[in-house]
Amino acid sequence: MRTVDELLQAFAIRSAVFMAEQVCPYHEEFDGNDLAGCHLVASVENEPVATLRLRWFASFGKVERVCILPAARGKHLERVLLAHAFELASRKGFRLMTGQIQARLWPMWQKTIHCTLRDNRPSFAFSDFEYLEIDIPIPSHPKSISPLSDPYLLIRPEGSWDATGILEESVERSEERRAAA
Repeated sequence: MRTVDELLQAFAIRSAVFMAEQVCPYHEEFDGNDLAGCHLVASVENEPVATLRLRWFASFGKVERVCILPAARGKHLERVLLAHAFELASRKGFRLMTGQIQARLWPMWQKTIHCTLRDNRPSFAFSDFEYLEIDIPIPSHPKSISPLSDPYLLIRPEGSWDATGILEESVERSEERRAAA
């Protein structure tokens, strides 16, 4: 997600699902972590219909706020979003993702992705739902990013590591200016 418009799309979907459908209070849904997270949005015919948020910690990533508008459910959009999320995590070098899922959705999660319930952790509750913790192993990526990666790769926009970035293009401008001086 790179624009305010894309962030607003994620917020609109979450508002419709969590606030309207599940009656989650505003301050619980928008918990202060949105500007620190990475948001993915899935669209059908140019309409945003599903979203999730990712946050990154020292040795793992966390999948949060996965939701799909009611009219778009049953189309396996959660699989598409999660596949993109796990590709992103793998490329960043993460080998583990975690999630806190509504307990009632555990059967869907275990059919959708390879994940396990976190051992010896009781369920817990917030916003009127019971939650479970899951672990999601992430395979290593052949092109994972490291501190030794190309310096231009490290300054490219999030998720666009294989495309030339705007700052690389500035090198040519700087060379032209030096040549003209």
